[in-house]
Amino acid sequence: MNTTTVGVDLAKNVFVACVADGAGRVIETREFNRAGFVAWLSTLPQGTLVGMEACGGAHCWGRTMHALRLEPRLMAAEFVRPYRKRQAVKNDRADAAAIVAALLAPGMRFIPVKTEAQQQRLAWHSLRLGWIEERTALLNRIRGLLAEFGMVVDTGAARLRRKLAEHEFDTAQPAPIRHLIQSVRDQLDALDARIAECDRQIAAQQAEDAAARRARDLPGVGMLTADAVVASVGDATMFHNGRQFAAWLGLTPSQYSSGGKPKLWRITRRGDDYLRTLLVQGARSVLAATLRKHRTAPEALT
Repeated sequence: MNTTTVGVDLAKNVFVACVADGAGRVIETREFNRAGFVAWLSTLPQGTLVGMEACGGAHCWGRTMHALRLEPRLMAAEFVRPYRKRQAVKNDRADAAAIVAALLAPGMRFIPVKTEAQQQRLAWHSLRLGWIEERTALLNRIRGLLAEFGMVVDTGAARLRRKLAEHEFDTAQPAPIRHLIQSVRDQLDALDARIAECDRQIAAQQAEDAAARRARDLPGVGMLTADAVVASVGDATMFHNGRQFAAWLGLTPSQYSSGGKPKLWRITRRGDDYLRTLLVQGARSVLAATLRKHRTAPEALT
């Protein structure tokens, strides 16, 4: 097979591959199940470019292709979308053809394939974030239920936890209410333990990383942010400067300019939501600390 370029629309069990020749002409479109796709990849010539959208499982497939001596190329879905011939028609074959076209487009930007170690580190962050969201949802749910019985609690997780502790042993409350509160507190304790385990694991894995230790020296960068940056970015040399890194995270303003008149809008908010959130929160903490320092400085008090 004289294949040079392949675009693959990934899914859990159905894979559509669009094969192009050296001139970029599509010569074949094939559909596979999971086992058939792996077997077909092993028949491709070494060095074949295989384009994919950076979706769930794409990095694992990228590592599989590296092992087969293929050249995987991951692209953001937003960069592939304009190459679909008809925007109103979306199916697996149209997506695979668009991936081939995007792969061959001049100036296309690609996403490095993450290593298994990187994804293992990020998995702890994902679990931690999910359990924090689950804990917040549980607190909001019990706050609303208590309000149904006339027990209104001021905003704040700490106030609600104190109220739950008070009502759990309040014999004036009906037994079903005390049982409900006990169940909620048990669940909160379990979530707190899981989040603490994630914190310990993240602290351990970033403590042994020299790049993470250097990142922690920056203002507003703590344990979580340092580990997330190192695990998400991997090789930082792919960015020529800090602005490219900021654009990759969606921290640069979007632009709509014409006729030499620049017009900048709000930040694009594209890229890694979790990492961007950590950096924004760190920047806010640095700004708040700076403002507090200036307010309490001796010259500010005179």
